Amino acid sequence: MTDSPRWLDDDQQQVWADLRTVVIALPALLDRQLERDAGISNFEYSVMARLSMTETLTMRLSDLAVECNSTLPRLSKVMARFERSGWVRRFPDPDNGRYTLAELTAAGRQKVENSAPGHVEEVRRLVFEPLSPAQQRRLGAALAQVAKVVRESLEDR
Repeated sequence: MTDSPRWLDDDQQQVWADLRTVVIALPALLDRQLERDAGISNFEYSVMARLSMTETLTMRLSDLAVECNSTLPRLSKVMARFERSGWVRRFPDPDNGRYTLAELTAAGRQKVENSAPGHVEEVRRLVFEPLSPAQQRRLGAALAQVAKVVRESLEDR
C-alpha cells in the first residue's frame, strides 16, 4: 500500500508561490541593479562583500565557497576574473598548502565599497521597506528556521 502525497493546503500553496517568486525574482532584480550600477553580479558582489567582512580581507576559497553558497569551480571562475581586474589575489595557504587563499586587494575593497550603497538601497526597497519592523522580525525568525533546515540538508549530502 502506498501512502498518498501530503499535498499543500491553499494557504501553504500561496506561501510557496510567493516564496518561489522571491527566490527566483529577487536575485534577478539585485543582479540587474548591480550590473547596471557597478558592472558586477549579485553573486560577485556577495563574494567581495564576504571577503571585505573578514579582519584580514582573506579567506580560504573552500570556506568562501560555502559562505557564498557556491561550488569551487564557479568561485574559481569568478576569482580569475577578479584577479584580472586587480580586485583579488590568490595564493597558497601558508598553514596548509593544499588550500588556496583569496585576498581582497585595495582596488577590490574600493569596488565593494563603491557598490555597497546602491545595493543596500535596493535591498531596503525590495525587502525591508514593504514590511513593518514587527513583520521584519517575524520574517527573520521564519527564514532562520527554514535556512537551518536547508543548511542541514546540504550538509547531509
